[in-house]
Amino acid sequence: MEIEQYLDQLARDSERLGDAAAAAGTDANVPTCPGWTVTDLLQHMVGGDEWARTIVERGRQGDTSRVLPTEPDPAMTGDALVEAFRAGATALVETLGSTDPSTPVWTFSAADRTARFWQRRRAQETSVHRFDAESAADDPTPLDAVMAADGIDEFLVAFLPRLADNVAALGDATIHVHCTDVEGEWLVTQRDGDLSVTREHAKGDAAARGSASDLMLFLWGRVPVTSLEVFGDADLLARFGEAIRV
Repeated sequence: MEIEQYLDQLARDSERLGDAAAAAGTDANVPTCPGWTVTDLLQHMVGGDEWARTIVERGRQGDTSRVLPTEPDPAMTGDALVEAFRAGATALVETLGSTDPSTPVWTFSAADRTARFWQRRRAQETSVHRFDAESAADDPTPLDAVMAADGIDEFLVAFLPRLADNVAALGDATIHVHCTDVEGEWLVTQRDGDLSVTREHAKGDAAARGSASDLMLFLWGRVPVTSLEVFGDADLLARFGEAIRV
């Protein structure tokens, strides 16, 4: 995806997240994030947006050292918290939009140490949490299909290796993930403790087919495996879903 697509989607999803949070009320429970209220969700987003913005701003000044996340003011609640999120999201979009994607910055991914990482990451993060906020308002809508397919790729290529020990517990296995509404196919292979992900059409021990939105939301634990078409070893796919909960 192009950087402009990430930034446009980030701006739209941030606006919709704020609207849904206001509609639900900050005391409402977030059914897709058990134990969280909308207040918890907004505080998470305020902190994450500020963290990413600070990292990128420091990178523009030549500082690529690690930046620790900061916690938002716990006393900020209600409408003030919603507005704090909106203001922080706007500032993040402005910073990301005025930064060359190739700018060296700190990231938690050894594969990408540039601003592009955060332009993608915050767009993907916000798309899922927009779904969370809308779920709290009892009005969830699917993720953008192209964005979700990119998010599946990010999850499988960038995040899954961080969960390799969990996946290894499943034993040797292959899992195929296939979008039905946009292009996107991946094969996850676990062999002798080694985990790999390839972008290809292939047959796995288990296969999950569905819209890019449903597949992305399944990977991030927002919808059950029953939301997908499952072929082959259904128990393996269910156990895989449990192993990757983050």
